[in-house]
Amino acid sequence: MQKVTNWLKIKKLYLKIKIAGILLIPAILFLIPVDWLEKQPSICLFKCITGRECYGCGMTRAVLSTMHFRFTDAFDYNKLVIIVLPLLVYIWINYLLKTRTDLKRIN
Repeated sequence: MQKVTNWLKIKKLYLKIKIAGILLIPAILFLIPVDWLEKQPSICLFKCITGRECYGCGMTRAVLSTMHFRFTDAFDYNKLVIIVLPLLVYIWINYLLKTRTDLKRIN
């Protein structure tokens, strides 16, 4: 019985840390300056080989720009941000709620 109780305590602690980490993701992303990101070289393999941008090029800058409320810049970086960002938010909220449900199930 003692081993089961210890395992549940460890699982609870793990889930609480996981929820804190999930909640910190937007705050950490908000701290990354878009101006710094613009100066970085591209790591896109397609762009490095062909010299042309793929459909995903600029998506990181676009997402960070929307987090900084620079919507026109975000749309200029990648027009697909209007589809990808809501999907990312949905996945983030869904993952957070699933983890919270797992924590409640242990209690």
